[in-house]
Amino acid sequence: MPLLMLKDLPRYECLLEAAREFPDLDPSATEVFLHLLRTGDEAFRVVESHLAQHDITQGRFGVLMALWGNCQREGREVPLGPAEIAERTGVTRATITGLIDTLERAGLVERTPHSDDRRMTSVVLTARGEKLLLKILPAHFRQMAWLLGPLSEPERKTLVRLLTKILVRAGESPAAAPPEAVLANTPGR
Repeated sequence: MPLLMLKDLPRYECLLEAAREFPDLDPSATEVFLHLLRTGDEAFRVVESHLAQHDITQGRFGVLMALWGNCQREGREVPLGPAEIAERTGVTRATITGLIDTLERAGLVERTPHSDDRRMTSVVLTARGEKLLLKILPAHFRQMAWLLGPLSEPERKTLVRLLTKILVRAGESPAAAPPEAVLANTPGR
């Protein structure tokens, strides 16, 4: 589901006009924000379309990648619990339960009793799950490269640096800062 329900973004002049009615509206920040969401939606659509060809959703793919990535990083399979998978994929524990259920029914993951605590379960990628990932990933990586193809290497590094700044700010709580501080940290004000 798209984050931004606008296909056609408002022109900058419209944002300037709206700022007269809403003094807290920063036209350039709003323009960048809308473009960021719109671009994210389109990138999501491209990936979602590819995954649909393999009858898998973004959420399920995220779980498979978390398990596969864990295996690759450790050099051996290290089972993860559902709570750990939820944390790594950024979804709630309730959501992760449904994703794991679906993946388990498809034979792509397997729940096993936790080695230290029998009340807990671990989730591991099955051979079938790994085979599916190895089928999906080459074209997935080609699509990423294609999508970012218009950017030079220095532009990509700049984009990562800029997006990281936004990501760090998003992790902060705007409610903790008084409105004057928020405006004081806004360029052009």
